[in-house]
Amino acid sequence: QLHLAESGGGSVQAGGSLRLSCTPSGNTYRSNCMGWFRQASGKEREGVAAMYVSGGRTWYADSVKGRFTVSLHSASDTLYLEMNSLKPEDTAMYYCAAVHGRGCTTPEAANEYNYWGQGTQVTVSS
Repeated sequence: QLHLAESGGGSVQAGGSLRLSCTPSGNTYRSNCMGWFRQASGKEREGVAAMYVSGGRTWYADSVKGRFTVSLHSASDTLYLEMNSLKPEDTAMYYCAAVHGRGCTTPEAANEYNYWGQGTQVTVSS
């Protein structure tokens, strides 16, 4: 069983930065894809950024391209999301997710993922 623990959320003013971390535990095998999703109040969950763990190929939602960067620390398999130039519309609960124990073909699709963290809140004020 894989456990994902997110950290790094908080409250910032527009234009500020935050870095989210997602640390996996409980299983020694690497996930095939890992990603970040977010859900704002009253809205559906949406993909933010994701990556193929082995190849390093990444995907970003159009709304965050150029502002957010997803990366993986290979030694610990910790997934990061560096968020710069934050906007009020980035306010949401951010979730880390992993495709573990099976193949990954569409890393931007939430239904690909079979493990999810509990989420960390990001609030951006204007």
